[in-house]
Amino acid sequence: MRMKRFLIAAPIGNVLFWLLVLGLAMNVTGRAQESAPWHDPSKHKVQFVTVDDGVQLEVLDWGGSGRPVVLLAGLGFTAHVFDGFAEKLTDSYHVYGITRRGYGASSRPASGYTGQRRAEDDLYVFDALKLVAPVVVGHSVAGDELSQLGIHHHELVGGLVYLDALHDGADDWTDYDALCSKLPDAMRRPPAPSPSDLKSFPAYQDWRLRTEGVRIPESEWRNDFAENPDGSVGSWKTPEYVPDAIMKGGSKHDLSGIRSPVLALVAYDVPPQDQIRKNHVTDPAERTIVEAVYGTYIGMARIRIDKINRAPGGARVVDLWGADHFVFLSNEADVLHELRAFLATLH
Repeated sequence: MRMKRFLIAAPIGNVLFWLLVLGLAMNVTGRAQESAPWHDPSKHKVQFVTVDDGVQLEVLDWGGSGRPVVLLAGLGFTAHVFDGFAEKLTDSYHVYGITRRGYGASSRPASGYTGQRRAEDDLYVFDALKLVAPVVVGHSVAGDELSQLGIHHHELVGGLVYLDALHDGADDWTDYDALCSKLPDAMRRPPAPSPSDLKSFPAYQDWRLRTEGVRIPESEWRNDFAENPDGSVGSWKTPEYVPDAIMKGGSKHDLSGIRSPVLALVAYDVPPQDQIRKNHVTDPAERTIVEAVYGTYIGMARIRIDKINRAPGGARVVDLWGADHFVFLSNEADVLHELRAFLATLH
């Protein structure tokens, strides 16, 4: 499984590089300060479900009534990334989030990171919570789990929602990667946080907003990083073997074989002209490369969309031009509208 790497809204491909940036040695030193303990403001309950020997998954329950909706995060993130977004659905649905093994408060076993095993983990949670025909909403790498469920366990789910997660592991990234290797340095090397950006979790949250354009909940960053005694952002909590195993354990899916109803929201980066302007690309040859990368990615996305449109469960695909990979944050209103409309069609 691969991901687009260099477009500003990169969903899966720059994740390994991105994790290296996130996991830089953030040993900011300072005098220990007394401060009030931080409390997660999100209105969820937390429980743990055993899915394997010695393996428990953190499950967030935002409450609500109606059909169960289960949220699955992308690579490197926990269910807390949906804090805020999830609460906007509780007026009509009962909303849950699962933090997959290896991340946050969930167990970090040495194995069990294939797409098949991760989907089985989800099924154990559904069973433990007695969820009937839940609608499963997955971001980014969670698309692997969605496809596993829709192909092999379709009778246990009511529908699948892909949040910029439509990939099948069968893409040929050769041409795309070759083009990306020729992009300007400014587009290939994301910025790293300064000590002042790491002095606190709100400071880090603001830095990510400035550099990436979306505000990820502070609760997510606190589940991803340790906190130093002085309140600054510490080291990355997740062992390196976890994302490596997930990337290596991705499955190849025939998207046309998914038998559950599907809503797929596909995010496309800002137009190449905007990327060129933002990154101050003046060389004509480099401008051509930026345009070629964008066009190649769109072509690959169209192949996946053609496959999902042939799926017997039926699919609605929504193109969101200029959206960030975290489409549920950058285009929250669009996502909520489409999600509600999709849920209304399900039996």
